[in-house]
Amino acid sequence: MATRNNAKKTGSRNQALGKRTLKRVSGLEPSVRKLFESARAVRKNAYAPYSHFKVGAALRDNRGRIFTGCNVENASYGGTQCAERAAITAMVASGARDVKEIVIVTDTPEGCPPCGFCRQVLSEFSGDPRTTKVHIANLTGGVKTLTMSELLPHAFDAAFFD
Repeated sequence: MATRNNAKKTGSRNQALGKRTLKRVSGLEPSVRKLFESARAVRKNAYAPYSHFKVGAALRDNRGRIFTGCNVENASYGGTQCAERAAITAMVASGARDVKEIVIVTDTPEGCPPCGFCRQVLSEFSGDPRTTKVHIANLTGGVKTLTMSELLPHAFDAAFFD
């Protein structure tokens, strides 16, 4: 589980993320602003009694539907679910399989990118990783946007089973 201090330390290691200038969510399309507001709202429901690091995520599927998720920690750390995977689980439970974009909101100055586990799961459900957008935002509306293939350039995928 990430803590605030770990998020700050690892931020400098995210080269693709570090090259991006923090933009204002208010300057983005209305659909992204709606995702941001949904992620920020669901973040309040996060259960993070151990790390105190609350995360909210909202994604849009290929049919325009929005699914949200927040992190849910567990005393048995392996039982913890990240916000991004919670949103994907809700999407899959509805019968959808294609993430078009996702907004992830944290209380950090630069936002916090998904962990490696979440990157892999997001990649699995990105119809086209070159166009699936990942918006990493802070609580005040600062946002950085990458594509899934920028976030996870050498993803393990179904092609390896051929």
